[in-house]
This record gives sequence, structure tokens and C-alpha cells, in this order.
Amino acid sequence: MTQLAEPTQSVACLFAAPVPTLSGITWLDDLRRVAWQHFQETGFPSTSEEDWRLTNLAPIARTAFRPAAIDLAAGREILGKFTFAADAAAEMVFVNGLFAPTLSSLDHLPASLQISSLAKSPHEQLGRLAIHANALANLNTAAFADGAMVRVAKSATIPRPIHLLFLSTLADHPAVSHPRTLILAEPNSEFAIVETYAGVHGGYFTNAVTEIFAGDDSRIDHNRLQQESHEACHISTTSVRMGRGTRFVSHSSTLGGKLTRNDLSVLLSGQYGQATVNGLVLLDGTRHCDNHTLLDHAATDCPSHELYKHVLAGKSTGVFAGKILVRPGSQKTDSKQTSKTLLLSDDACMNSQPALEIYADDVKCTHGSTTGPMDEEQVFYLRSRGVQHDAARQLLTYAFAADVTRRIKVEPVRRRLEDYMAQQQGLPTDLRIADLGGANEAVVNS
Repeated sequence: MTQLAEPTQSVACLFAAPVPTLSGITWLDDLRRVAWQHFQETGFPSTSEEDWRLTNLAPIARTAFRPAAIDLAAGREILGKFTFAADAAAEMVFVNGLFAPTLSSLDHLPASLQISSLAKSPHEQLGRLAIHANALANLNTAAFADGAMVRVAKSATIPRPIHLLFLSTLADHPAVSHPRTLILAEPNSEFAIVETYAGVHGGYFTNAVTEIFAGDDSRIDHNRLQQESHEACHISTTSVRMGRGTRFVSHSSTLGGKLTRNDLSVLLSGQYGQATVNGLVLLDGTRHCDNHTLLDHAATDCPSHELYKHVLAGKSTGVFAGKILVRPGSQKTDSKQTSKTLLLSDDACMNSQPALEIYADDVKCTHGSTTGPMDEEQVFYLRSRGVQHDAARQLLTYAFAADVTRRIKVEPVRRRLEDYMAQQQGLPTDLRIADLGGANEAVVNS
């Protein structure tokens, strides 16, 4: 396959105005200019590049996307479908990439929790992790108009989840937004945070970047819930740097989007850090999702666990490219990676590419990948006990995916996923798979 034609021309049509800058903030303006220069030099990734050969961004590059204005009325109309309401310690709502204070719930924040708009108070940590992570991260850095900055104070515990809700509404033109999130966890802090990207209608484009600085001995439960319109394109880049003794858990769920690409990189830079990375993808029709993950072990005595599951129906396609990197001197690394895919039709397609890159000798690293159709012996077992054929397949599909959802500790996220799966499979909406306990530490035994 060939490089996309005229990448610079395709890039230029994304914007109706020059790349935005924040006047008077020298370091931010410099950051934007450098990122924009790099993006102009590279353009959109093409299928001739190894990391993008299975995901074609030509439909995005050739569309004249323009930033959409904030539409509070439309945002309020769909807010009820995606809000966490009282289940959240704080809920910060964005509409078309712009902060919507009147739709947010930030009035009763504890003193240990700071949440602010990046447009009003940009932080100097911005860009230190995701800068040049990929071309789309550069585009976000150059063009983001707003975003969220979350800081949790030293030794603080936030009992309820923090919810960042990014809503996209229908516009009269192809719309693009570049949400930006910066999460700062000070030493010994503990909290759960959820990023929800959602929309009901439209072929818009969301290009999101999240940077997470996890201080020593912090404990972070990070959740990404992608419920975009089925006509939308969603690209995300998440970069995490863990300190000494940090425990980081990630749950990424993809339910919507016509074309989705998620890049997650986790740097275990301090001794005794522990990382758990789980993902769930549910696709049908002709939709496509590409998950790239990197567990970068740069310190000793750091275990990591990874489990990604895909359920593919219709003519949908999935990609999983997971890499475990063990750097020189990172002894006592114990890393396990598992990818499992259930194909519900003969036309669905999965590409799984697990990889190990090891430069230390005293390590234990494993990976495994399975892809296949429904086990007809399990279907027969349920049918022999009086369950109808279609119901048996629906139950087994639900159970396959629920192996991931049961590991999610944030109740609003787990409940939303279980309700979605039950509705998709025609099962009772109050169906629940109980948390088995300790699942995040034993994902490879699934």
C-alpha cells in the first residue's frame, strides 16, 4: 500500500482557522508550534507504516473536519444518558471539546482534589509524556482548545470516582474535537477516575490525549469508556508514568465508533510498581477497532498483567498489538499478557500481535493469544439443560465479555457495560456477573 497522497493538503482542511495558541504563555505556545511542525512534516500515518498497516486513516485525512462550537442545549439533551450523577465525587462535562460549567458538578470538591479547565489554567507538566508519541498526539497538542487538569493531593483518598465526560453533538458540518486530559497523582494518593467519550449521532472525529503522572505509592484506577456514535471516528493516546511502589489499573472499553484506534503506553519507572491493563471491545457491522499497548518495564521488581477481550460480529475487524518491553537492568520482572477474541460470524476478522522484547535475564514474561468461534460443545451443554439455542449463544457471549467487566471496581462503569451487553444479547437488564475478587492480579488464569 502507498503513502496517503498530499498529506499536508489533507491536514490543512481540518481547520478553519490557524492553530490556536494561548497568548502570553510562552512555554505552551512553543509546545504547540513544535507539535504542529512535527505533524506537518509527517502528516497522518499511512498503512505503509508498521504500526498503522491494519488501520487506514485515509477517511479522516480526506474529510474537511472543522472544530464544532459548544452546543449546551444539545449537550444537556444527551447528558442524562451518560452522567454518573451522585455516583461521582466530581463530574466535569465537555461539549465538543469545550468545558461546560453549567452541565458539570464541581461545587463540593474536597480540599484534596483540584479540577480545572486547561484553557484557563494550563499546567507545565502538559506535553511531557505524550509529546511526539505519535502524529495524532502532535495534532492534539497543536490544536486542543480545552481539557481537564486533575490533581489529587499527597496521601489523599477520594472514595467516589472522578468523572470526565466528553460529549459530541450533531453539527451542520464534519466536526473535530481534541480533548486533552492531565492527571497528577501525588505520592500515596488513591482514587478512581473515568473518562467517558460519548455521542448519539453524527460522523464526527474525536482525537483525545491523556497524560497520567502517578507519584510514588499512589493507587490509580483508570477507566476509559468509549460510547461514541457508530458513525464517528475516535483516536486516543494515553501515556502513563509510574513512580516507585505505584499501583496502576487500567480498564479500556470500546462500544461505539466506526473507526477506533487506542494507544496506551505505561512506563514502570520505579521499583515495586504494579500495572494491570485490561480491555474490552464489542463490535458489529463494519466497524473497526485497533488497540496498541506498551508495558515498558524500566525498573526492577515490577509485575504487570494484561487481558484484552474482543467480541466481533458482522463484518467488524479488530486489531490487538500488545508489547512487553523489559529494559536492561529491569530484573525480577514478572509480566503476563493475554488476548482472547470471540468471532460471532464468519466475516468478522481479528489480528492479534503479542510481542516480547527483553533485555534482562532474571525475568518471567509470557503472552498468549486465542481467536475462534463459539464453542459448540458449550452451546450443546446448555441446550441439554433446556436452554434454547439462541439464548445459549447469548449467555456464552455475555459470560465471555463479563470476564473483563467483573474486574472493574468502579460500579457505574461496570453497571453500564453489563447493561449494554445484556441489551445487546437480548438478556435481562438486571443480569450481573459478581466480582470474583483478586481478578486483577490473576488475569492470565482466565
